[in-house]
Amino acid sequence: MATFSESNLPLVLLRSIFLASFLLTASANFYRDAEITWGDGRGKIVDGGRALMLSLDRYSGSGFQSKNEYLFGRFDLQLKLVPGNSAGTVTTFFLSSQGTGHDEIDFEFLGNSSGEPYTIHTNVYTQGKGDKEQQFHLWFDPTSAFHTYSVIWNPQRIMYVIIFLMQIQTIGRMSISDRFQLLLLYDFRFMVDNTPIRVYNNHESIGTPFPKSQPMRIRCSLWNADQWATQGGRVKTDWTKAPFVATYRNFNINGCVAGSSCGSKSTDSFNSDAWKTQDLDPIGRYRLRWVQQNHMIYNYCTDYQRFPQGVSAECKLS
Repeated sequence: MATFSESNLPLVLLRSIFLASFLLTASANFYRDAEITWGDGRGKIVDGGRALMLSLDRYSGSGFQSKNEYLFGRFDLQLKLVPGNSAGTVTTFFLSSQGTGHDEIDFEFLGNSSGEPYTIHTNVYTQGKGDKEQQFHLWFDPTSAFHTYSVIWNPQRIMYVIIFLMQIQTIGRMSISDRFQLLLLYDFRFMVDNTPIRVYNNHESIGTPFPKSQPMRIRCSLWNADQWATQGGRVKTDWTKAPFVATYRNFNINGCVAGSSCGSKSTDSFNSDAWKTQDLDPIGRYRLRWVQQNHMIYNYCTDYQRFPQGVSAECKLS
């Protein structure tokens, strides 16, 4: 009877990481799907349309957006964040409509001093009102390799997902108990951690608005926010390290273009239409609890000082 030994885990992971990387590479093209919207030349599409680089200096940042607007979908983007001393910088990947009553789904990466972890800032705006922030410290280095960040948006819920690739050397240094923990966190179809960090459910039934009527574009940017981004604004941007550069690739959109019709076809989580009804299975719920128990650093649902009149109604259902 074959056994799964600790010695062959890194080899299996390496093969599976290759398969997952191949899957996420398919059909992504920035020339076709995106347009640089600001930055005066600081944003550049490279590698034949397969990647896009944004840069920030003391004079300006840069940004791009999707050419189409979407009403629901799954949006995947691989990103390598600003390395080294990234304090004061904010790298973003978010969805947003236009106007004062806009809807928005935020995925922002707040830089930090060298050696300190990046902070992921998430928020959901409906009809111009947000105040739904949750923040997390990343448990891996987001600057040494590309990792996939996903937003799954359907009429029932919004899911924030991270797919990160662990270096084989890191796995090799793990204790046996840590490798067993890895087994629980990893989906062994592809051996990459398809990890949900946040689920924001539709609670319109109790009076909480949910973004479901305004088409949104994917928008990405790199900009300076040293008045608040790093340690509450105490650490400022070190402009001697400029230009700061973040690189995006594998811009994959699987959604309903505004004005089009979309029909459900698939139940496979890596196939085209699973996002339309996607929810967490038991493993996904375990992963979500693990992230929130070990890496969440802020939750609007527990900030009673900020909301002395009481937190939002949906917090009581979480």
